[in-house]
Amino acid sequence: MKTMNVFSARDHRNRSGELLNQANRGGLSLITKHGRPAALAVPFDSQLLELGLHRRLAASLYAQKLLTLAESARLADLPIEQFLGVLAASGVDAVDYPADELSSDLEALR
Repeated sequence: MKTMNVFSARDHRNRSGELLNQANRGGLSLITKHGRPAALAVPFDSQLLELGLHRRLAASLYAQKLLTLAESARLADLPIEQFLGVLAASGVDAVDYPADELSSDLEALR
């Protein structure tokens, strides 16, 4: 599971290149001050321009398994059905279900 990078304000000052590289790879980074969230670095990409900040952030947090589908849809201020379209536009799978588990679950239903 991919996780969000967390940088302290001091880390941000000393490791700004790493933060920018993370953003270039599409990753989010949280910057803290005295252990409390202070800023969020969101990649400035075509998805941000097309979807807007809330929806881009919600899709990214869902993809990283930091929020549930319902939480992500709420952050995007959309019903779940519409948020599924945001996930599709972002290239994020809405369902992450291993094939072997699916096969065994389907077999159990028979």
